[in-house]
Amino acid sequence: MMVRCFLTTFDNPYNPYEQFEQWYQYDMDHGYNSSGLLMRLAQTSSQFTDNENAYEIEKAINKIVANDPANIYKKLKIEIKDDTGYAQSA
Repeated sequence: MMVRCFLTTFDNPYNPYEQFEQWYQYDMDHGYNSSGLLMRLAQTSSQFTDNENAYEIEKAINKIVANDPANIYKKLKIEIKDDTGYAQSA
């Protein structure tokens, strides 16, 4: 089982893990560009393991949420149990 974190907004009704295309379209249509913001702040590398990159992504998400004056962002944690199952928490 793995835990993965995602950056989303409180008003986005879509799950970025399960419904990425709809989530992304909503995010962009509302001018958030959450993926772009996360890419600018996350210190990921092709030389890191998946777990190391996930840790860096979570650190960046925590920074974004903590420094969000408009209070629009939230961290979504998803436990991935296997290829198809997951449990969600916010």
